[in-house]
Amino acid sequence: MHITDRKIAYDGHYKLSQLAVQDGDKVLQRERFEPGTAVAALVWNTTTQQYILTRQYRVGPEDELLEIAAGMVDGEEGPEAAIRREVYEELGYDVDRLEQIARIYPSPGTSAEVITIFYAEVSRQPGEGGGLAEENEKIEILTFSPEELKQARLADAKTLVAAQWVQLHKR
Repeated sequence: MHITDRKIAYDGHYKLSQLAVQDGDKVLQRERFEPGTAVAALVWNTTTQQYILTRQYRVGPEDELLEIAAGMVDGEEGPEAAIRREVYEELGYDVDRLEQIARIYPSPGTSAEVITIFYAEVSRQPGEGGGLAEENEKIEILTFSPEELKQARLADAKTLVAAQWVQLHKR
């Protein structure tokens, strides 16, 4: 299979492409959601020995979700610079150390989105966090002990990946 033609069907806050996919003698028409490149981090406060997560309203499930800090890579910045910026905007912390956990496609059947997930250690909170008003973010900051994170009811895929990783690698 390979793509033989692509057209932008919608170009708003996100993009939607219409693709022609060659499969032997057949040409299949498919739509692909193109939100961009994202980053996320499970944040560990080395001073308080707690994980820091967010809760915010998400349009997909039409509900508030418990999530790790996350956002989009802007312009030419790389994933590490983007996650450092997002951790500061959402949680108010400067990142002391980063470790990449995974690079995932959360829904490869319909979306081109790729998310680089990190484990981040922090100790200083010079900012307030809570997100940016100009981006209409209203982010609640929550802390969890390792045991509380293990018991948390998580529904967000990137957060589940990070929580599983920490169970396997940070005992």
